[in-house]
Amino acid sequence: MDNPVEKQQYTVGAEGGDYGGESGVEGIVNTKGHATGEAADMYGDLATAEEYGYVERGLKSRHIQFIALGGTIGTGLFLGIGSAFARAGPLSVLLGYSFTGVAVFAMMQCLGEMATWLPLPGAIPQYCARYIDPAMGFAVGWNNWYQSAITLCAEISAASIVVGFWNDSINISAWIAIIIVLVVCLNIFAVSIYGEAEFIFASIKIVTIVGLLILALILDLGGGPSHDRIGFRYWKHPGAMKEYISSGSTGRFLGLFSTLVNAAFSYGGVEMVAVAAGEAANPRKNIPKAVRRVFWRILFFYVLGSLAIGVLVPYNDPNLLSDKPGAARSPWVIAIYRAGIPVLPSIINAVILTSASSSANAFLYTGSRYLFGVAQNRQAPKFLLKCSRSGVPYWCVGITASISLLTFMSVSSGANNVFLWFQNLTTIAQLFTWCSICIAYLRFRSALIAQGVDRNTLVFKSPYQPYTAWFALIYFAIIILFNGFAVFTKGHWSVTDFLTAYIGMPIFFVLYGFWKVLKRDSFVKSEEADIWTGKAALDAEVWPEQVPRNIFEKIWFWIA
Repeated sequence: MDNPVEKQQYTVGAEGGDYGGESGVEGIVNTKGHATGEAADMYGDLATAEEYGYVERGLKSRHIQFIALGGTIGTGLFLGIGSAFARAGPLSVLLGYSFTGVAVFAMMQCLGEMATWLPLPGAIPQYCARYIDPAMGFAVGWNNWYQSAITLCAEISAASIVVGFWNDSINISAWIAIIIVLVVCLNIFAVSIYGEAEFIFASIKIVTIVGLLILALILDLGGGPSHDRIGFRYWKHPGAMKEYISSGSTGRFLGLFSTLVNAAFSYGGVEMVAVAAGEAANPRKNIPKAVRRVFWRILFFYVLGSLAIGVLVPYNDPNLLSDKPGAARSPWVIAIYRAGIPVLPSIINAVILTSASSSANAFLYTGSRYLFGVAQNRQAPKFLLKCSRSGVPYWCVGITASISLLTFMSVSSGANNVFLWFQNLTTIAQLFTWCSICIAYLRFRSALIAQGVDRNTLVFKSPYQPYTAWFALIYFAIIILFNGFAVFTKGHWSVTDFLTAYIGMPIFFVLYGFWKVLKRDSFVKSEEADIWTGKAALDAEVWPEQVPRNIFEKIWFWIA
């Protein structure tokens, strides 16, 4: 049986030159200077490729680095962490975010190696279809798409909550509509506009979190208006670990385990840099650079961030679980109020608003590219491949954006409740995505070995493989299976909680089974896995080396 991922579009840069692919189309350059050989690969003829268009490598190095830096800083770190903190205590949150961070780092090493070898638009479903099974590519692609679309709703819902901090008299639907229009405009015209927006948003988030960490240190050491040296006072009273459901050691362990789902939601989107690889300039340099920094992003933003919150706010502060709008229930704002600093809460609220808008912008982008990737796998309608002159798959953007209309449920059900529903739904889909990355990597590694590729020759070689991949896979699988453990304990049964905890599992397996039964494709053998299509054209691309002219450019090139 023919491999359904043959003859696909693998986009290269806009420099022109000699390109080749399976269809034998070489050196075809249109009037705009864009290489069309790879685009023709997907369809089998140049006319069809020209009709549908193709994405462009419009994301510069600084775009990729700041998407990687700011992509994981969202409402999970500013708002969502508060509920985990109130439920489990400061040490449990610190450990939960640290453990999950290690697993996420391991997963990103796997994804970085695949994305550097072959950076594709959409990336993840294509890797699954090429290296595991076409049915896995179908399931992962559609699962990723719906996960991104629902996360888009979650972030818009969060943003609408945040606006209520200043004015809760205006109907929330007005803010939802404004945010939807904003993120659609940032995505529909050109990928470079999306990149610039994310660059600005990420810069704001990074400056803010750095400032908050410095502020936390100052307040903890007694530098606030009250000059009260806090130290680790709240780790002693009310305590470092809060009991959850049960008592004693069991209760503290369950509290710790309950933080893992919150941590997974907070880390959601860390794989964005690989999704953007298909539209990145010089991906062989910029993708490894971004992936190698994942560890430091996790350590700096999340580990230090959860530690900072834990020393400033006791887990029994009633505001953590309040229904107050916006940043009023953010542990960062609560800490500032407790310190007696009146101006900062509004500033932090503004940052959380831009953070939520940024995340919505990013998930509209990734969702549209996942849908584009599924269409490239010939597992979605062909019209989804249609791109604008600036390389934007506008049908994919429009369909993904239409899901954001679900956010208007916030008007009747309450924005806080809807945000929590969306958070639970998307977290499980996110974990399935991460598991699929680990499985795809294990098959990719087997394909390299079977086809005689020495991993020591790779531009980016992830360490301690295959143990790294197995560790991350098992860790994420455990969270998927037991994330809803609370509903099975006495007195905690809830149909709504059960469905939000586990509805993602049948959705994924139904998608997989549907394509498996429909097409009856077999699993991809390592020696037959397609690890080559599109690689030659990328290898032929020459990217100019940037040489810093002074100390300031040297620092900037290191950052971006």
